[in-house]
Amino acid sequence: MNDQPIRVRFAPSPTGPLHLGGIRTALYNYLFARQHNGTFILRIEDTDQSRFVPGAEEYVLEALRWCGLEADEDVNKGGPFAPYRQADRDEVYRNYVQVLVDRGHAYYAFDTPEELDDLRHQYQKEGQEQFQYNVTSRNQLKNSLTLPEVEVRQRMDRGDPFVIRILIPENQEVVFHDLIRGEVSVHTDNLDDKVLFKSDGLPTYHLANVVDDYLMKISHVIRGEEWLPSAPMHLLLYRFFGWESEMPRFAHLPLILKPDGHGKLSKRDGDRLGFPVYPLQWTDPDTGEVSRGFREEGYLPSAFINMLALLGWNPGTEQELFSLEELIHLFSLERIHKSGSKFDPEKAKWFNHQYLAHLPDEELAEMLVQLAVGSSQLAMGSLQLATHQFTRSPAHQLSDLVYARRIIPLIKDRITLIPDLWTNAWFFYFAPESYDLQVREKVWKPDTPQLVTSFTAEAEQLRVWTSESILQLVQDFTGRTGVKMGQLMMPLRLLVVGSNQGPGLMEIAEVIGKENFISRIKTGKSRGNS
Repeated sequence: MNDQPIRVRFAPSPTGPLHLGGIRTALYNYLFARQHNGTFILRIEDTDQSRFVPGAEEYVLEALRWCGLEADEDVNKGGPFAPYRQADRDEVYRNYVQVLVDRGHAYYAFDTPEELDDLRHQYQKEGQEQFQYNVTSRNQLKNSLTLPEVEVRQRMDRGDPFVIRILIPENQEVVFHDLIRGEVSVHTDNLDDKVLFKSDGLPTYHLANVVDDYLMKISHVIRGEEWLPSAPMHLLLYRFFGWESEMPRFAHLPLILKPDGHGKLSKRDGDRLGFPVYPLQWTDPDTGEVSRGFREEGYLPSAFINMLALLGWNPGTEQELFSLEELIHLFSLERIHKSGSKFDPEKAKWFNHQYLAHLPDEELAEMLVQLAVGSSQLAMGSLQLATHQFTRSPAHQLSDLVYARRIIPLIKDRITLIPDLWTNAWFFYFAPESYDLQVREKVWKPDTPQLVTSFTAEAEQLRVWTSESILQLVQDFTGRTGVKMGQLMMPLRLLVVGSNQGPGLMEIAEVIGKENFISRIKTGKSRGNS
């Protein structure tokens, strides 16, 4: 590490929601900056207005907030190198691209999109390699390298549309050291003359990001491997501007792969296999299509970040659970994998389960209260409770934190996602209004109604109502009558809970109280369980 202050940037384009890979890029930049007491910058690269999506910038900001990856400089906070939105910096790029033209490192090109499309089709038809605007083809096209200077000026004066392309030098090797991949070498004859400035008067990513990285004094560019093919051209731009001594160091991150390891993870994979690939839920402004988000699915941001950190990096130990502070301390670019990492949705759930299990009961109780209070508004489809209208009063006040705190130890080990709190606790609040028919068929025998009635009569006489005293009553009753424990307990659970789910029935009975316990049994019997 040299003495240059560490300054890194996350520079998304507002073209839609952030993918897992984008958030991981932000995370690795954040960890690197914090580890070296550096600066983490959020820059919005919105020069491609044709792909701009309303709401995407706000989504980026909210996603980073939820993940706890707060930028030191961004479009809202500002900073010493503001503005941090590229659309607000167009005059800066205009000046710098003119420097390249004046130095002979860039040129005007007047070929229309239609003409270039015709060339691509012609190359394809003739079986040639894919058409590129490069060292081979540029001398046969309409640009300031081939046209007389007078004609170039005339075209510009009369407003002919043009772009400005980089002039890639012939027969050279561009070599640089990538902090993850080692030495990278590319021959310039394999590069094309990319557009630096478009006909709409805005720069392309290639020009804007190099100029901004230089002006914002970025020390390290940590980005996805999809930008690796562009890196040689970016290095040439640093050379052409005379900025080689201040060029940042590069690190190109591996892909996040599908669960089967074949190909880059996409939204379609999540839709097909039933998991989110975006940190937050996203609603497409054009189609109204809703895409799932980790936050809305019930993931904790800390678990999400922990899972994401290990998708491409490892600490060199068997440890899997890390606080953000531990990640900051341990993170290093040298331990990032070169190859892609498979996303495992079940492992993501495992991380969330671990984090929920380690939360204080008081915090989980607060979550449960929020779910309970909102239960009447919840779309119960995902919880398989759509048939429950909860028309009767709950067993206890939904907002009672003390009551929720009693429930948490009984269900804590069953929770994977936050909504699972309600899935596993609703019957502590409400009596069932329907009963699992498969369970009923299995546990309800001809003598069950009388058995339940006899037990209920004894339970009504029980003075001390605790899980221990209820267990003692069950043991005394089964011992005296010769009934097996399951013959009694399984029907009772069906009547109290509506299915065979839940923690120990004695614990449920203690929490909901004697009156509710007996009332549910009697109500269940009267509803056809007789």
